[in-house]
Amino acid sequence: MRKFLVVLDDSRECLNAMRFAAMRAAKSGGGVAILSIIAPEEFNHWIGVGDIMREEARERIHAHFEVFAKWMRDKQGVDPELVIREGDAVTEILAHVREDPEIGVLVLGAAADNKGPGPLVTQMTRSAGSLPVPVTVVPGDLSKERLEAIT
Repeated sequence: MRKFLVVLDDSRECLNAMRFAAMRAAKSGGGVAILSIIAPEEFNHWIGVGDIMREEARERIHAHFEVFAKWMRDKQGVDPELVIREGDAVTEILAHVREDPEIGVLVLGAAADNKGPGPLVTQMTRSAGSLPVPVTVVPGDLSKERLEAIT
């Protein structure tokens, strides 16, 4: 089964990327893998404190994921999987794409402001030529109706 890989983070544009991935998966009989990456610099503390912070980050990710997963199951009939990795975002995305042969498309959300598409989209598009899958960049300001029409 082909899976759409979408990155879960705290950005506003993440919402449209999630919607797009779920709608495309539902209409094409695919799946959705939601990847969340914990940056290592969040835990540069004493070992005990770092472990507590890491666990809190995982709990926040699971709570955030459940909101998207419920919507995907209820509205799109898609049951997403959650993948949590630790490290540099671009490195971990590339590693996961290469490790999971079912990933067929990487879906990223682009920021809607005039500062550019965002650091993740900028970095990933630089690597697009060497990726084993296509990258879909979803504008962060598309309406739900427009997303439905596109997918």
